Amino acid sequence: MKPIKVICVDDSVSMRNFLKVALELDKRIQVVDLAADPYEAREKIRRHNPDVITLDVKMPKMDGLTFLEKLMQLRPMPVVMVSSQTVKGADDTFKALEKGACDYLAKPFDPQVFDEFTEQLIYKVKAASLVNLSALNKKQDNKGVIQKRHTVGHLSKLRLQKQIKLIAIGASTGGTEATKEIVMSSSLHGPPIVVTQHMPPVFSSSYAKRLDRLLPVPVQEVTGMTKLEPGHIYIAPGDKHLLVKRSRLSLQAVLDDSLPVNRHKPSVDSLFYSVAENIGANALGILLTGMGEDGAKGLLAIRQKGGMTIVQDKATSVVWGMPGAAVSMDAAIMTLGLDDIAKEVASLYQPSLVINL
Repeated sequence: MKPIKVICVDDSVSMRNFLKVALELDKRIQVVDLAADPYEAREKIRRHNPDVITLDVKMPKMDGLTFLEKLMQLRPMPVVMVSSQTVKGADDTFKALEKGACDYLAKPFDPQVFDEFTEQLIYKVKAASLVNLSALNKKQDNKGVIQKRHTVGHLSKLRLQKQIKLIAIGASTGGTEATKEIVMSSSLHGPPIVVTQHMPPVFSSSYAKRLDRLLPVPVQEVTGMTKLEPGHIYIAPGDKHLLVKRSRLSLQAVLDDSLPVNRHKPSVDSLFYSVAENIGANALGILLTGMGEDGAKGLLAIRQKGGMTIVQDKATSVVWGMPGAAVSMDAAIMTLGLDDIAKEVASLYQPSLVINL
């Protein structure tokens, strides 16, 4: 098996060397070169033709966001952003994801988390080496991918029959932009939406605030027991599992601080299992792009309880790991492109379809 060739771009000598040592702990990864700024990176990318680059945001001569935008226009390739774990760093990271980066990681400042950082870094670089570049680059996607024709409206008909009272979305690599696209047309007339996206704590808070600014409905990170309201979106915090419980009069989001599930905290499986148990046939589960299998078994549980289940198709997924695992388990009632998932969800927002939690 060929090694995964990586170039690390960072203006800090110590961080560049740390990234190289950390990545080469895995025998499949070969760090072929290091670059202190985007101009060095440009020459070394031409020379080595790497499979993945790691990219800092703040650098001399040209910042990482500008370089990323130029790179994705001229030579699209998998990029993992390695940025500071601050609110500003998180905002820059989400801008990078909009420009085509496939994943991100917060730099470690506490030596006690170096081992965890190294494990995540190797995991994300390996995932990046498998990404679907057509899905990352929408211009290429529109030219090269023929979407399967889909007649929208299945969910609105289904909701008329038995009412979908909650939408649960799970995602990982490439999921922040995919989720944003699905919820862009959210309405106060729609059912509550709960989202588990694999990301660190500071990033989950920034992601919720970013969506809240962009969308016409309230979006919040869940910080404690919260009553779920129609037309509201609830994001799992980056260090706890998000669960849904049913009380006598309402649905509630609650947090669980137990061990990671499938190496993840928050875990999509944890969310989906709670939805299957407490919402059952009135739930809609959506599993989006991501590496691994987190969420597949939970989605199957929702289907087995009579709920509706959708997975993102391979053509539009950045990584078809989690959705592909769900398909192999027969957990998906529908497998759709991202645009069609968004249209189906939007069809639920008709005022005549009255929410009754």
